[in-house]
Amino acid sequence: MPDSEIEKLRGKLKQARAVIAHLLGDSLAAGSEGQRALDYFASDRFEPDFLPWPRTASEGTRPEDLNAANDD
Repeated sequence: MPDSEIEKLRGKLKQARAVIAHLLGDSLAAGSEGQRALDYFASDRFEPDFLPWPRTASEGTRPEDLNAANDD
């Protein structure tokens, strides 16, 4: 893939991260799952097991953990 295409894709990921942050809102974005999503889309890594999002209780994150107001 040409460098110009890679740069376009990186730019698109930055845009996606900004949209996701806005859609999550300030309180949820600061929560553990919101932050996990923002960190993931801000990085160059690919995690085939990133989804499902948000993680379910059986995967370690309970619904009440999704809101930053509940973070310690």
